[in-house]
Amino acid sequence: MKIAAISDIHGNLAALDAVLDDARYQAVDMIVNLGDILSGALYPSQTADRLMALGLPTIKGNHERQLLAGDPSRMGPSDRFAHHALSAAQMAWLRDLPVTLRPVDDVLLVHGTPSSDLDYFLETVTEKGCRVATRAEVESRAGDAQAALILCGHTHLQRSVRLDDGRLIVNPGSVGLPAYEDEHPFPHRMEAGSPHARYAIVTKRAAQWDVEFRTVEYDWNEAANVAASNQRPDWEKALRTGYC
Repeated sequence: MKIAAISDIHGNLAALDAVLDDARYQAVDMIVNLGDILSGALYPSQTADRLMALGLPTIKGNHERQLLAGDPSRMGPSDRFAHHALSAAQMAWLRDLPVTLRPVDDVLLVHGTPSSDLDYFLETVTEKGCRVATRAEVESRAGDAQAALILCGHTHLQRSVRLDDGRLIVNPGSVGLPAYEDEHPFPHRMEAGSPHARYAIVTKRAAQWDVEFRTVEYDWNEAANVAASNQRPDWEKALRTGYC
């Protein structure tokens, strides 16, 4: 069994198409989508159309929850941009997405952790910034989730941890946004370090899942130009460089 895990597309249609093409070339059996699908500065409506037609196993992220809250005046710029671009049918599609999903028996899809779409699974934010989570922290966040493979997103960074009980937690990185800044719970930056689109392929061999992280080229300069034209210099820099 070979699964391509994609996450945090954020309306970057060109990056999504490049990743989908690469995953097909890798002859995966299934593609799963871990949320934060449309909010951003690029192509939310067109990205929704592409994904609705594909019908991939897909879950909500925190940005879907925020989009569906309904008051654009209280949304951040990425959610507000998507809110104004999406049709009623596209919003209904988002509304119907589950928060977690088991596409096959021993695989669990979450956005942040099994209990929260905002908590980081494999990283920890402190007053000094963001660091790699300790094994004890990851084990605590995994809790008693019964799955040999837990796929998560949210932090936009490719990382995996295999727990002592054999469970593998994998973050495939972000398809559409390689860097961002956040203020919660403390100010920090998440930076992939290059503008590539990212995803992961997880493969089950015998009784164990293994992961391969993929980086994919696409026309990120054109995406950055679109972000600039939409008055998002933060996105322009992240898309062009992989840094905030």
